[in-house]
Amino acid sequence: MESKLKPLSPIAVRVLGVLIEKELSTPEYYPMTLNALTNGCNQKSNRDPVMALQESEVQDALDELYHEKLAGHASVAGSRSMKYRHAAAEHWGLDEKQLAALACLLLRGPQTIGEIKGRTSRLAEFDDLDDTADTLRSLRDNEPSLLVQLPVQPGKKEARMMHLLNGAVDVEAMESSATPPPPPKSDLRQDVEDLQERLSRLEEEFERFRSQFE
Repeated sequence: MESKLKPLSPIAVRVLGVLIEKELSTPEYYPMTLNALTNGCNQKSNRDPVMALQESEVQDALDELYHEKLAGHASVAGSRSMKYRHAAAEHWGLDEKQLAALACLLLRGPQTIGEIKGRTSRLAEFDDLDDTADTLRSLRDNEPSLLVQLPVQPGKKEARMMHLLNGAVDVEAMESSATPPPPPKSDLRQDVEDLQERLSRLEEEFERFRSQFE
């Protein structure tokens, strides 16, 4: 699948995910200062992978997001610190459920529909798995597409969803690597010849055994 998104750096993806998450889960602390945003990026729970970023790295990621019109400064009355907000809802036309699902993927990597539903309970309320699947489908069908469904991994029952903000994903290549090679086809003629050879050896051995008693 071709993604029309300009790929973001892994740190920019983390920063965007944190901004969305905090807006939905703790709106009283949103918009966020650079220090709070850095702490959110380095949070050890609900993060995969865990990062250890410096404020300068987070600031560079904010500049990247600002350039892509995905984040900006926020004026907060009575605050002397610069604060930041995301602009994903406006930029891509997303509602609360779509933002929650996207944030979950940005912060935790590829996940199944059930995992996304369970891990977004503090961000948005999905009625059931069908509701979650409908939301994910809308993100896939968005213009531009924001996620893709990955092939089912060997030994797994469910497919996982993956965001496309790091760039396009070669699903066909992943399908090829995820599908075990078929067993080699049996050569019937060779099998028959092998059986005949084994039968001949057994007959010879039986004849030698019988000759001992004649």
